[in-house]
Amino acid sequence: MKVRTRRSRTLIVGAITVVLLTGCGSSDQIWPSEGKGRMVVGMSDGILATDPASGYDPGSWLLFNNVFQSLLSFPPGSSTPVPEAAEECGFSDGSKTYICTLRSGLKFSNGHSLTSEDVKYSFDRTIEIDDPTGPSPMLSTISSIDTPDEKTVVFHLKVPDATFPSKIASGAGSIVDHRVYPKDTLLGGGKTVGSGPYTLDSIDKSRAVFSVYDGYRGNAEVKNSGVTLKLFRGDQQALRSSLEKGDVAIAYRGLTAKAIAALDSSAAAKKDGIKVVEGSSAEVQHLVFNVADPVVGKLAVRKAIAHLVDRYSLVSKVYESTATPLYSVVPVGITAHGTSFFDTYGDSPKPEKARSVLRDSGITEKVKLTLWSTPSRYGPATDDELSTIADQLNKSGLFDARMKSVPFDQYEKNIAEGKYGVYVKGWVPDYPDPDNFTQPFFGKNNVLSNNYENREITDQIIPRTSSMTDRANTRQEFMKLQDIVARELPLLPLWQGQQYAVAHEDVRGLQNCLDTSTVFRFWELSTAD
Repeated sequence: MKVRTRRSRTLIVGAITVVLLTGCGSSDQIWPSEGKGRMVVGMSDGILATDPASGYDPGSWLLFNNVFQSLLSFPPGSSTPVPEAAEECGFSDGSKTYICTLRSGLKFSNGHSLTSEDVKYSFDRTIEIDDPTGPSPMLSTISSIDTPDEKTVVFHLKVPDATFPSKIASGAGSIVDHRVYPKDTLLGGGKTVGSGPYTLDSIDKSRAVFSVYDGYRGNAEVKNSGVTLKLFRGDQQALRSSLEKGDVAIAYRGLTAKAIAALDSSAAAKKDGIKVVEGSSAEVQHLVFNVADPVVGKLAVRKAIAHLVDRYSLVSKVYESTATPLYSVVPVGITAHGTSFFDTYGDSPKPEKARSVLRDSGITEKVKLTLWSTPSRYGPATDDELSTIADQLNKSGLFDARMKSVPFDQYEKNIAEGKYGVYVKGWVPDYPDPDNFTQPFFGKNNVLSNNYENREITDQIIPRTSSMTDRANTRQEFMKLQDIVARELPLLPLWQGQQYAVAHEDVRGLQNCLDTSTVFRFWELSTAD
């Protein structure tokens, strides 16, 4: 398999992941007429793929997590995967061999039995197809797969990879029917055959309809009779309007921080029994420095910026306090979260320290700087965010900074060509492990394209942590990594997102859909009787 950098699902980030629910039980509320017990969800994203060998976007993974099974899955509120289609899984031979035994009686929604042959076929197929928008890079440590019998799957890994269970608990581990899905091409026509708790009845550009699969065998306990997912494809105003009119009961992803703040303080919302519910998230955003740039390639300039950025003002002014300041490469809620940037640069602007570090390096003139942004890829407030940071730098009298925004395609192209010195990148994890917040960022061909490499990180820390099957034991090594990054500053963490739900009091189960795994569990949603 050819080696490539990580793909774009993890770089699709907004300021906040938002879920809104209204009008569930009271007689004066509007409730969509979709059948008793069905949940109606609106989402600003589209669904770009229905074949797990292809999709790597939030909408596609939402579908995969509800229609297909993986060998493992993440329970609500947990970052440790547990058996799902498997009865048990575990490492042998250190962390280079991983063995799973399947549950008995597994069947796909078409009635075909699910066996070890389907598991092997699914992984081999994703790796072989190697779709440009698919998750095959997450499976790059697989050397070969054996199936000694119908219930046993043995993964042989190229290198020790203790994060392998988390990787295959994600959408990348979706199991498909080998009799239905072509070996070397994608299955078209919006068709799906899975063994998860739901089946996909129909899909087009405006909606996807899901029914409960009665033959499902796994951990999920389905609490509704189906889900209709309405797709607004980036039209945030239409999503909000549809919500307010009662055409959707739940709006997932796409409403701005200002809209959430307005609803949170709305007397009318409170009167109607609507409440704001906060969930955890591992979504982060960083200011990235191209260390080969003639301006920010100077460590003193990067340190001065770190001394001047006011995260509290940023999240309050731009994000209406719906995000939290981040002082760590690894976010809160993930093993090895620390405070390296807080310890090194503090939590408030320090103009005198910024001035001193510049003067000590011989920089006496104002530093001219362009902060590059893109208007929507990382959320609708990104341009305002970068403008606010520019204002903070200019206020010190040490910088002449400005924000400039370009369309995403041009943005990515120019970053890859090294044309930008300072730019913003967002990250939504594939799996909730410190490895997923570090390994992709540092070293050759990293996803940040910032020309940064540290051999202690790439040759020692990451390989050592990759072999530690007890992930709690990685803390010391990842703390050391974060201290290095805080000193060398290839990036500056800005904020960690939060997930919100604005829900009618009759909605149940939403708290089990909003956690650091990023899995939105249809089966947890219900309304009070």
